[in-house]
Amino acid sequence: MIATLILQLFVLCTSTSASVISQKPLVPQASPTWTPDPLPLVIWHGLGDNYKAEGLRSVGDLAQEVNPGTFTYFVRLDSDPSSDRTATFFGNLTLQVAKVCADLAAHPILSTAPAINAIGFSQGGQFLRAYVERCNKPPVANLVTFGSQHNGISQFQKCAATDWVCQGAQGLLRGNTWSQFVQNRLVPAQYFRDPENLDAYLENSNFLADVNNERVFKNETYKQNLVMLEKFVMYLFSEDTTVVPKESSWFSEVNATTGKETKLKDRPIYQEDWLGLKTLDEHNKLEFRLTEGGHMQLSDELLTEVFKQYFTPKAKAN
Repeated sequence: MIATLILQLFVLCTSTSASVISQKPLVPQASPTWTPDPLPLVIWHGLGDNYKAEGLRSVGDLAQEVNPGTFTYFVRLDSDPSSDRTATFFGNLTLQVAKVCADLAAHPILSTAPAINAIGFSQGGQFLRAYVERCNKPPVANLVTFGSQHNGISQFQKCAATDWVCQGAQGLLRGNTWSQFVQNRLVPAQYFRDPENLDAYLENSNFLADVNNERVFKNETYKQNLVMLEKFVMYLFSEDTTVVPKESSWFSEVNATTGKETKLKDRPIYQEDWLGLKTLDEHNKLEFRLTEGGHMQLSDELLTEVFKQYFTPKAKAN
């Protein structure tokens, strides 16, 4: 009954596709961020969270404490916190990213800033990367992701026994991952990626196959925008059991049967520079960071380090 009601709420969602053009060599350009004032900070939360959550707000308070004057914007897909949480499970990611693009471009403070910094928690990390690739207005200077699923997931997250929204989503996901209905409406399905069934993934994925430029035709705009980053920092949680495989946080691919990991630098996405990750790496702009603990176990000490290292204004840091 619950799953049926939820389905009815999202039956109007539709999918769209991104345009593609051929690749060209790129050289990253510096963003105009040499300013004595801290850039605005945009935060996109993860699955099952909402933009008004107390823990999320405390991150914004800490950013202000470390770099006084920091304006923090929390991405929301609905002004109602409950509906915003529901949107982490249900919705078309193409439309959701487009909405965030429009919201940030129209924001009176963000739209007039020379650039913004961005933090993505869990799935919010790959969604912010999609923002950079697809619109990037205002442009992101430094993108930091924590436990994000940049190379997708091969297992769906477990739900709490009383989390009916999550339970309803899981009921649809099992056995229906590649149907158009599910790909247009179930958020985790749109970044599901099974290395042992890539044909189905490449043919049907509504989101990840596109933003990772894995199809035959590559979107040059994605690469052009991503190499504009001053830093792209990816944190992996050492004891993460929520994200399967956890190495997805570093764009690694893991064989579910053998457990063999193929690291980013050994994959075509890097070697052929489909997204500009190799270009960023060659200019010392790509960082792989490991932090102890389980999924989203973040300390104030770690966040403080991130705010100081990546978000302190250059004019003050030098």
